[in-house]
Formats: sequence, C-alpha cells, structure tokens
Amino acid sequence: MPDFIKKLYKKYEEVIKYVVFGVLTTLVNLIIFKIFDKILGADLFLVTNVIAWVGAVIFAYITNKLWVFESKSWRGSTVIKELIGFFGARIFSLGVEEAGLWLMVDILKFKNMSGFEIFSFKFDGNFIAKLIMQVVVVVLNYFFSKFVIFRKKKKK
Repeated sequence: MPDFIKKLYKKYEEVIKYVVFGVLTTLVNLIIFKIFDKILGADLFLVTNVIAWVGAVIFAYITNKLWVFESKSWRGSTVIKELIGFFGARIFSLGVEEAGLWLMVDILKFKNMSGFEIFSFKFDGNFIAKLIMQVVVVVLNYFFSKFVIFRKKKKK
C-alpha cells in the first residue's frame, strides 16, 4: 500500500471505522425494521422502529467500544458510565428519528408513495423515510460517541 494511503488512513482511521461499523449497524437496523414491518404491518412503523433500534444499539455499543473508539476498560464503573451515556444518546437520537419518521410518513404522506423495487426488495415510502432518518441518526450518534461517551481523557 502506498505511503500516502497509509498516512491518510491513519489520520482518518477512527472516522473510517465509524463509517464501516455505522453502515453495518444501519444494515442491522434496516433488516430488523423490514422483518418486523412484515410481521407487525406497515401501520405499526413506530413500534417496528423501536424494535430495530434496540437490536442496532446493542450491536453499535459493542462495535464502537471495541473497534471504533477502542475503549479497553471493562471496569464496572467505566462500562456503566459508557452504557448510560451510549443508551442515553441513542434514546435522544431515537426520539429525533421517531419524530422524523412520523413527520415524513404521516404528515408528508410518504406512506402513500408506491416506491420502487430492487431485486424483489420493496423500497416503499416508510422504508425511504427510514433511510433518510438513518443518515441523520448516524451523524448525531457519531458526535455523541466521539465527544461525550468514548472521549479520550487528556493526559496530564
């Protein structure tokens, strides 16, 4: 690998890892959302979203702790502090997502969009709204994780 690519990667390693695991977390979220959308029906999209959120947040905490922000401490007090901050921030972003979904699906009538299909996968209005809100949530969650939850302590 050329030196300039190595230097670039090193400089942006954390962001690159966050994006990779963010994409994986988003996929976990979207897959769970789609499964429960089929099980519960399109009218319960907000409930389906919460179920998908729980699965994605568990996945995200583990991957963010271990590989993105490399928080190595497993001391009880550290883990509890991280979990409270992580879930608290994610609850906030869930509220933003739920409000955005409600606005797009019910008020802006995304639910009436017929959407399109790719490889037998239906991108209906609810799912398109979900994708849009995922972008907003990923950005919010990065800032919470980077600057609040897993922030590096300054060395004295």
